[in-house]
Amino acid sequence: MKIKADESVCIGAGMCALTVPKIFDQSEDEGTVVLLQDVPPQELEDAVRRAVTLCPSGAISVE
Repeated sequence: MKIKADESVCIGAGMCALTVPKIFDQSEDEGTVVLLQDVPPQELEDAVRRAVTLCPSGAISVE
């Protein structure tokens, strides 16, 4: 699994950072998504998928 995050689409809702704080954070300036790891450990893959579905702007995706 590889995660992609598009900061230009992000609205700063923070659902990703709340759902998987080991993978996602928010920038202090804009509040937009900051990807901490683009390849998550296997044990976090389900949580990452959940974060993708919870993102209201569709700014994060997985391959």
